[in-house]
Amino acid sequence: MNRLLRSSAVISAMTMISRILGLVRDMVLFHLFPVGGATDAFLAANRIPNLLRRLVAEGAFSLAFVPVLSEYKETKSKEALQDLIDYVTGRLMLILFLITIVGVIAAPIVMQIFAPGFSTKEGARPELAADLLRITFPYIFFISLSAMAGGILNTWNKFAVPAFTPVLLNIVMILAMVWWAPYFDEPVTAIAWAVFIGGIAQLAFQIPSLIRLGVLPRPRFKRAHEGVSKILKLMLPALFGSSVAQVNLLLNTIIASMISVGSISWLYSSDRFVELPLALFGVALGVVILPKLSKDHAKSDGDNFKQTLNWAIRVALVISLPATIGLMLLAKPILGTVVYNISAWTDIQMAGMSLITYAIGLPAFVLVKVLAPGFYSRQDTKTPVKVGIVAVFANMLLSLLIVYPWYQSGAVGAHAGLALAVALAGYVNAISLMVILIRQDILHFSKDWVGFLARIFVAIAMMGAVLYFLNPVDEWWRETKIWGRLGTLFGLIILAAISYLGSLMLLGINLKKLIKGTH
Repeated sequence: MNRLLRSSAVISAMTMISRILGLVRDMVLFHLFPVGGATDAFLAANRIPNLLRRLVAEGAFSLAFVPVLSEYKETKSKEALQDLIDYVTGRLMLILFLITIVGVIAAPIVMQIFAPGFSTKEGARPELAADLLRITFPYIFFISLSAMAGGILNTWNKFAVPAFTPVLLNIVMILAMVWWAPYFDEPVTAIAWAVFIGGIAQLAFQIPSLIRLGVLPRPRFKRAHEGVSKILKLMLPALFGSSVAQVNLLLNTIIASMISVGSISWLYSSDRFVELPLALFGVALGVVILPKLSKDHAKSDGDNFKQTLNWAIRVALVISLPATIGLMLLAKPILGTVVYNISAWTDIQMAGMSLITYAIGLPAFVLVKVLAPGFYSRQDTKTPVKVGIVAVFANMLLSLLIVYPWYQSGAVGAHAGLALAVALAGYVNAISLMVILIRQDILHFSKDWVGFLARIFVAIAMMGAVLYFLNPVDEWWRETKIWGRLGTLFGLIILAAISYLGSLMLLGINLKKLIKGTH
């Protein structure tokens, strides 16, 4: 488990750099581009290729490709392995090219489908959103090939380079907002072009590593290939099951576009802070255990398979549960210090409401990232799909039950109900996956789990008390200069971490043993 944790730490470190730059990017975005029709247009146009990225590139494709690639690496010749890589690349490029052409040509229709409120809501910019989508849509071509390159490198236990590539996108976007935007008639157009260029940079950055490993893809298009057919067969159902949370977010974008101008921006800025711990720990754990679980399955090593999955769940809960409480208690201080100008207090309050409700689902989102490889590593893509369908319908039903009466009542913050629906649907997804793994005798919880969870909750309560009593009132945050807010926020986070980790140690949870997988 030490090797897995080190690999996870590498990914987390790279992701931390990327997320810090992502926060800088968002700070620049919301300071230079006020919340309104143009900003909502870019965020909606950017969310569509990003949804496809998470569903196809980082979701279904990676989860189908890595297990098959691992199987070939363990059981086939080097020539057969290279053939698989070459034919997968050729087939993927062809499919992506066709999708990109359709997306660019039909951009207004795509935008109407995914954000219908733009055509009716006062202050919305539907034509601008369609124009921006034409620029951002090709990103899916480059980022999908980048994800394939990352899957190859991860299979060879080379995690740092793929994990670093998002940094390049953030750098290009920041440069675009600061230096390129003033030269455009519509400044947000510069950010859209930055997304396009960033996709190319992410792919190009990984090519030298592929060359050094001797596995640089050489696209082939002509004949069918057994491995490619197997990946496609696994990938089709995984398209739905791999990223249910992202489907739910897209449904919320559709509803948010109908509520009020600013809702998409509030949901976006709050979602970013839930994505931070999710990417740092949930995604990182999922990425490193998938090749390990796939290898264990290929070798029929059931004991190691179960041990790895159980260890990952423990680590996921130890991290995600306190992160949830921290985000809920520090929602407005975080948003008012890191993203928004403190004078935009209405935006801070609105985004704070959705951050609190999004954060409720963080443990579930992290668990899904850890539990899903338990299926995909065994080349079972059908089960997560069935669970995903249930979760999506749960989200749709909850969105209607929560948001409609909230919006009809005239009360502010109906967008927060959308975030709550996503959170609750996340638990439907996570609990269902867990129950199925238990029934399949893949997952087993020993008696010490009750004591383990009890001690975590006590430690969280201690941490929560520290934050609750030491966090200044709203008026203090509104009246204090930026450096005072930054210092106080940083201090509160440090104190929360000390109180939580200290409580765990006093309660007898040996973090060193947990890291080693011996709990």
